[in-house]
Amino acid sequence: MAKFIVGVMGGGENATEKHCRWAYRLGELIAREGWVLLNGGRPAGVMEASARGARENGGLTIGILPGRVHSSASQYIDIAIATGMGDGRNYINVLSSHVIVALPGRAGTISEIALALKNHKRVILLGFDTGNLFSHYQQSGLLYRAATPEEVINIIKGKQGDGSPAFF
Repeated sequence: MAKFIVGVMGGGENATEKHCRWAYRLGELIAREGWVLLNGGRPAGVMEASARGARENGGLTIGILPGRVHSSASQYIDIAIATGMGDGRNYINVLSSHVIVALPGRAGTISEIALALKNHKRVILLGFDTGNLFSHYQQSGLLYRAATPEEVINIIKGKQGDGSPAFF
């Protein structure tokens, strides 16, 4: 059986210390569940922090790199996939993940959210206020909001208290 892959997206150089702490904790929790963490693979912000959290807790990490060289990957990435696709790699991030968790970011993160929703992938926004931009998807059950990394894991596992099915 294939491993469950959680795509963690969010700010790179613009990530705040708080968001990096959340990303680290999320990576830690993903690893403890035995799931695989997938992200953009670079040594910056949410990507670096989430991969570090997973790796330091025995998890497997995959980085989908925008460039053509593996050496641009974070030291916490186990499997670096060089694409040479720039932002086009966002499609690979989204389609290779079973669920997407998006922490605050800019246009790249918003594009990953939009691509995921367009492709009927579930998205969990962790502390990322997108206003009512994606409200239709929240009503249709594809978009969720979480306030903590622990809440993200509970949503994925279907422990929302409302009887919603688990994501896998």
